[in-house]
Amino acid sequence: MEETPWLDDEQLRAWKRFVAVVEQLPGILDSQLQQDSDLSHFEYYVLAMLSEAPGRTLRMTALAERTNATLPRLSHVVARLEKRGYIERERSAEDKRATNAVLTDAGWQKTVAAAPGHVRAVHDHVIAPLSREQIAQLDAIATAILGRIAPDRPLPEA
Repeated sequence: MEETPWLDDEQLRAWKRFVAVVEQLPGILDSQLQQDSDLSHFEYYVLAMLSEAPGRTLRMTALAERTNATLPRLSHVVARLEKRGYIERERSAEDKRATNAVLTDAGWQKTVAAAPGHVRAVHDHVIAPLSREQIAQLDAIATAILGRIAPDRPLPEA
């Protein structure tokens, strides 16, 4: 039986601080987007990923991958965004078995309107406290962790 690799004090402190960020940051980002744009952070992220896609269209499987979501969770959120007129679902022209999510003009406008407040919140709470060197370190740390927890998934691009 393998021995448990207990954390030393420095590792434990870093872990607890990382957990605090992981637990607190989503609430901060959600609150800002809810207050300013009537969107959850995940709803905004879905819209943003579609806004960056060619033709503002992605297969649902590709959108799930880009948003780090399961297909059931994504389908539920897309249905809500569809009811609000921000997304339409259509059959893929290339593969009739696949479904595409398409950002509507209203969805594009909602994304454009929500982006400045969201970017400001990300800047204020995550980027501003860090030096350029720390931002590079954060990128390297996130890349290393993602390589371990999601080795088969492509890394998010800028």
